[in-house]
Amino acid sequence: MNCASPSQTVAVLGAGPAGLMAAWELQKAGLSVVVIEADDKVGGLCATHSLEAQAGTFRFDFGGHRFITRNPELLEFVEQLMGDELLHSLRKSVIRFQGRTYDYPLAIGDLLKNAPFSLLAGAASDLLFKLPFTTPVTDRQNASFEDWIESRFGTTLYRNFFEGYTEKLWGIPPSQLSADWAAQRISLLDLKDVARRLLPKRDATPRTYARSYRYPKYGFGRIFERLADNLRDQGVDILLNQPVSGVVREAGRIKAIETAAGQRIDCDQVISTLPLPVMADFVGIDNQLGFRALRFFNMPMATDNISDNTWQYLSDPDILATRLQEPRRRSPFMSPEGYSSVMLEIPCFEDDSTWRCSDAELLPRIQSDLSRLGVDPSLATGEYASTRARYAYPLLRCGYQQERQRVVGALNQIPNLIMTGRQGTFRYIFTDTAMEMGQLAARSLIEGQDRRAEIFDFRNEPTVIETQSVA
Repeated sequence: MNCASPSQTVAVLGAGPAGLMAAWELQKAGLSVVVIEADDKVGGLCATHSLEAQAGTFRFDFGGHRFITRNPELLEFVEQLMGDELLHSLRKSVIRFQGRTYDYPLAIGDLLKNAPFSLLAGAASDLLFKLPFTTPVTDRQNASFEDWIESRFGTTLYRNFFEGYTEKLWGIPPSQLSADWAAQRISLLDLKDVARRLLPKRDATPRTYARSYRYPKYGFGRIFERLADNLRDQGVDILLNQPVSGVVREAGRIKAIETAAGQRIDCDQVISTLPLPVMADFVGIDNQLGFRALRFFNMPMATDNISDNTWQYLSDPDILATRLQEPRRRSPFMSPEGYSSVMLEIPCFEDDSTWRCSDAELLPRIQSDLSRLGVDPSLATGEYASTRARYAYPLLRCGYQQERQRVVGALNQIPNLIMTGRQGTFRYIFTDTAMEMGQLAARSLIEGQDRRAEIFDFRNEPTVIETQSVA
């Protein structure tokens, strides 16, 4: 891979965290950059959307974002970018299941008070009589989520807390989901580790997730709106409402980007954050990779407080959403004074009935679920709106690693294309990792080093990054 020269144009596809950070590094090096974005705003899955209601402006993110990182340089960059707009926030979460509410992370007193005897007895039986004679599954390449969880936490906890929620989230049985999802997202080692952490002691093991985090005053997307403003000030073109519809190739290289509006954008180098299977389709690579979509149902509420929880995990399979979030818990500026809001995070597949139906058609189901959860739907102002994320979660079916690697290898044969970011590398990663990936992609062009293999597996260690956050 040759160094990109100032006379060359680099097309960055996607104005999310990875794309904008790549553009930032490229413009600092004096390169000509054009950013091409399908949406009408920057931020990608980290964007913040506004609902203009009678009471004022209500703001909703695409999901439960928080800025956490173990990279002090990146934290300093974001702090300088945001100034006094960056707040300190505390996370408080609970699990809702079968009419009961459990603290998250688990606490012994709370469990003894709230859990049914059958659950406690079953977990104790697994701990004493099953798990000591079970070898934990370690083969992340071939094992399923079900195998990984049951071999560590036992049948009782798997059936109660993991099975139904996981199938609702992913839309496939846990027996078809890769163990990668468990290995990368669950920092507890096994049921013995759960029991050990529940016991109160002075030198208790640190919590398994970051309670404290940084969050912008007016929504997570403000980080990337600020970054985009700075890029424009430096002369970088950011083209919004320009979905990429294809690429023009000559002699094996990408020579131009085509948009749905019929525009052709000539380029010398390409850094793409487009979903991996989408780019594969553009260049004629057959693949079996797919994504799980999300629909967010956003509702202003005529009360200043729904609960004291940042979000609630909704484990019951017959409740439509997987999480109930109250944006005001992250920042009081996410809703007008005296008001709050709820955001229900609903997994679906693109173009299924949940994705397609109107807000009015979905509303009765939402109201029924809120009532079950103890949220009075009559507090709603009567205003509501959905936002949708078509490529929310890479679908990690068993064996997906081999298919991903095959597609990656084929795309890496295009010498002037670098894939990066969450969707571009088909990885479930945190925002800070996506930003670092964008920087790494840009620096590989600037330095003329082929670091694509490093980018695809960047921070792919089997630990939960939240436990090491410096934010």
